[in-house]
Amino acid sequence: MDAIEDEILKRSKDGCIDCHTAIGIAKKHGVHPKEVGAKIDGLGIKIHNCQLGCFS
Repeated sequence: MDAIEDEILKRSKDGCIDCHTAIGIAKKHGVHPKEVGAKIDGLGIKIHNCQLGCFS
């Protein structure tokens, strides 16, 4: 597991993470939101309150 996946797991709740948090993780780690989205999907976590469709 890498640092991004670890942070996703720590910041998700009840198998969900919100879009704002996911974008913040991407910015913090200097990666594109779609990379974070792929990791979220791979972990089986749902994204909610999506703001801009970055995680479609």
